[in-house]
Amino acid sequence: MTIAPPDDRTPGRSRDEHHLAVQRFLQPDDVTCGPTCLRKVYHFYGLDIPVEAVAGEIDRNEDGGTLAVFLGISALQRGYGARIFAYDLNLFDPTWCTLPMREVSKKIQARMPHLRTAKAMRAAGAYRRFLEMGGVLGCEELTPGLLKQIINRDHPVLVGLSATHLYRMPRERQIEGTEQLVDDDVAGEPTGHFVVISGYRRWGREFSVLDPSEHAPVAPDGRLWVDAQRLTNSILVGLLTSDAVLLEIWPESGVRA
Repeated sequence: MTIAPPDDRTPGRSRDEHHLAVQRFLQPDDVTCGPTCLRKVYHFYGLDIPVEAVAGEIDRNEDGGTLAVFLGISALQRGYGARIFAYDLNLFDPTWCTLPMREVSKKIQARMPHLRTAKAMRAAGAYRRFLEMGGVLGCEELTPGLLKQIINRDHPVLVGLSATHLYRMPRERQIEGTEQLVDDDVAGEPTGHFVVISGYRRWGREFSVLDPSEHAPVAPDGRLWVDAQRLTNSILVGLLTSDAVLLEIWPESGVRA
């Protein structure tokens, strides 16, 4: 999976810290973290639309949640550029890293009959659509340096990760027939979540996380400073919930309101 040409990037700079003015929004329910984070990113780039409008443009899973690739498709439909760094070896093979995007799409199609769940099938189909629309898959190792590179391009990072690992919180169980989640360390399951990374300090040893959940243990300004190792581990552990992904979005000439 190759990287897009660097025409959307700013030159690398050695910084001890860098912060983007991303505003925090609270998600309206337990399953709308993805659309709420996407709304944050839109707002950072000057597009202010209701979260209901953003959510209405995004495909959902059976549990009411969504996947980063659906958020990327929505951004592409609005005229933004989008790049996804996915770390799901159930779908992507490391040997695909050197292939052009059109060849990756063919590989995904060939992989689909071997996927074991309907959710994985839907994700695979969505990734093919993402690529057909001009989206890009990145293949860099998940490191603090990668996160710094994206932020230094003045692009917020929309991240799918394990909230269970990030916050050392109990696993959660969904109440049958509802979208409500309750703590249950025995019968519960790990919880996937979307957040936005909006800055770093101490040369990338810590990152600023904006969490749309009202239950997140954040500072009064809505930010949470997270150790870089803890953050990257939480992203990779997100494999348990089909997360483990970075989504980078940037405005292009065709952006529509």
